[in-house]
Amino acid sequence: MTYAEPHSSFQTRILDNVSVVMVGKEAVTQLALAGILAGGHILLEDAPGTGKTMLARALAMSLGLGFKRVQFTPDLLPSDVTGVSVYRGGRFEFVPGPIFTGLLLADEINRATPKTQSALLEAMGEGQVSESGVTRALAQPFVVVATQNPIEFEGTYRLPEAQLDRFLLRLSVGYPTEIEEARMLARLQEHHPIDTLRAVATPQELLDARGRVRGVRVQDELRGYIAAITARSRSHPQVALGGGPRASLALQGVAQALAYLDDRSFVSPGDIKAAAPAVLGHRLLLHTEARLTGVEPESVVAQVLAEVPVPVEATVPVEAQPNPEQRN
Repeated sequence: MTYAEPHSSFQTRILDNVSVVMVGKEAVTQLALAGILAGGHILLEDAPGTGKTMLARALAMSLGLGFKRVQFTPDLLPSDVTGVSVYRGGRFEFVPGPIFTGLLLADEINRATPKTQSALLEAMGEGQVSESGVTRALAQPFVVVATQNPIEFEGTYRLPEAQLDRFLLRLSVGYPTEIEEARMLARLQEHHPIDTLRAVATPQELLDARGRVRGVRVQDELRGYIAAITARSRSHPQVALGGGPRASLALQGVAQALAYLDDRSFVSPGDIKAAAPAVLGHRLLLHTEARLTGVEPESVVAQVLAEVPVPVEATVPVEAQPNPEQRN
């Protein structure tokens, strides 16, 4: 499938709808939407009260996806997420868990035990759930948005690298500016806008858009650029474990989605640079010395982007360049 039709209205509809709830968060909303368009799952890591849950709900409602929320706690069992077979009327009957939905919000995922966390792995990676020896496919589109608090560690279980790698993006919503917070207070004075939010797209539109995203052109030079960025993340002196091939695939996919949302049929180096912090940051395991001195993965990604040269051949494709005769 190749990129063909204009689609800026898709982006505009979603961003405008979500902005009714999320004041001043267009950038993080666009990255989250790009992650969904690339077929991935999203980890929202931020302090309490910044709007992580609200962003997930607003995206699900805007895209017309079914939405379910699971509060992850230490006593949550894997079957509480995936479902369980119960004996009824002389036979076993499968009762689907909340994972059978369009968008699942796994709230405070790091508060559940590793066994329950791992219950999401098959669903996130394969789009299916296995229970009592039976494999059940999840309806598409299926998106997991997980949240965790990065500053409160008591009673939490650190997400292992294998599970972190399953998340296409790690994003931070961040605090609003004073002006944005004042606008938010005015909107929420009488009622919460989420109560009146409606769908402005359909799940089928999302699936169609995913197909067009995969058709966005990536030049060979830019594929080499992506591979060089990922390889440099592995050889960086402050990194014990860098991005693998899945990170390269994620970087290419999100860059394609960002180009699609910008109404372009080709990826630019800017798309790759814009995607890299959210794609690579959670995939880097820093050396102990680096962590103790306060080095953050995002600063390492910034160094990597500064050190890897942008290929000079990676210019606008010929077919995308304006006709000189049309300029006059």
